Amino acid sequence: MRHSTVDSLPTVTLDDVRGAQKMLSGVARTTAMEGSRHLSQLVGSPVHLKCENLQRTGSFKLRGAYVRIAGLLPEERAAGVVAASAGNHAQGVALASSLLGVRSTVFMPTGAPLPKIAATREYGAEVRLHGTVVDETLAAAQEYAAGTGAVFIHPFDHPDIIAGQGTLGLEILEQCPEVRTIVVGIGGGGLAAGIAVAVKAIRPDVRIVGVQAAGAAAYPPSLAAGRPVSVDNPATMADGIKVGRPGDVTFGLIERLVDEVRTVSEDNLSRALLLCLERAKQVVEPAGASPVAALLREPGAFEGPVVAVLSGGNVDPLLMQRILRHGLSAAGRYLAVTLRLTDRPGALATLLGVLSVADANVLDVSHVRTDPRLGLTEVEVELHLETKGPAHCAEVNRALREAGYKVID
Repeated sequence: MRHSTVDSLPTVTLDDVRGAQKMLSGVARTTAMEGSRHLSQLVGSPVHLKCENLQRTGSFKLRGAYVRIAGLLPEERAAGVVAASAGNHAQGVALASSLLGVRSTVFMPTGAPLPKIAATREYGAEVRLHGTVVDETLAAAQEYAAGTGAVFIHPFDHPDIIAGQGTLGLEILEQCPEVRTIVVGIGGGGLAAGIAVAVKAIRPDVRIVGVQAAGAAAYPPSLAAGRPVSVDNPATMADGIKVGRPGDVTFGLIERLVDEVRTVSEDNLSRALLLCLERAKQVVEPAGASPVAALLREPGAFEGPVVAVLSGGNVDPLLMQRILRHGLSAAGRYLAVTLRLTDRPGALATLLGVLSVADANVLDVSHVRTDPRLGLTEVEVELHLETKGPAHCAEVNRALREAGYKVID
């Protein structure tokens, strides 16, 4: 890797990415590119989904991890590798190490989803649970590296990692040579930086748009300041892009090569995940759905043809259940209402009759009788309803009020 004359940080070139592509032949899959008619209609031009959620280990992380570990010297391989991750990087390092015959130790937070812990072990890594947040886990992994001589494999801020992730950009150009805009999620920035290096070197006219969760958006203030800036207490359901500070190497590349960084809300993310599941038949984690979230938020802002990168599909089933309910609510297809009834026989049946006429499907009903705010003969009822969209939600609320029910907002 050559070094930038501006800031002496290592950088990545198209040759590096092409070398990584050769190294990954027979290791990483060339994942599918699927058209989306629904998104194409919204955007007004063709939209394609790059399905990296179907990659081995369920995300793009294998690409960079394999290139990084394959490039180690024999004595470094003998010492083993160590990583810290809540999920995707852990699995990528575990499988890459197994394929290369290198011993791996992966530190994961104690609250990491059980399926991700199990998968990391099955790919061959020794898993050590430490800390409740990734920063604590990262510190433990670095302490282990210092004490044992194991090589620390950074999740994004290393030229080999970036070059490996950049191979996805080469695939996009091969599969969709007419592409005008590529939309990709950004956490630390390894994937976006790698794609930008590859694509801009071959097609400088292609627009690269990065997407961050609004609650963990370190790049907008960093780009404004001209240097990496930390965001305190990043918070988002999209743990794959929940990074509090850009990497030094990735920041330099993104500042130079990525055209724009947008942010999306949690509602945007949950609606995008729901759309991927319903319309594209793709199981995608929230971070992987962030490019679709950006398209849904402002479809007219993207020149087509557009490629949206679905970067990963490793989502815990329990989290998926919560997100889908949130997505249904954000899309106006799920309505939660709380109201008060007179506590007498038949009152609930009468209420359900009103909802039946309004064509709302009741999913769940709960009663509260002991709240001190309630009158002696009152009961509070919380209803979870399946509806047909925002207009239907408004109709249901109107029907309840017209029937004399006191709806508590």
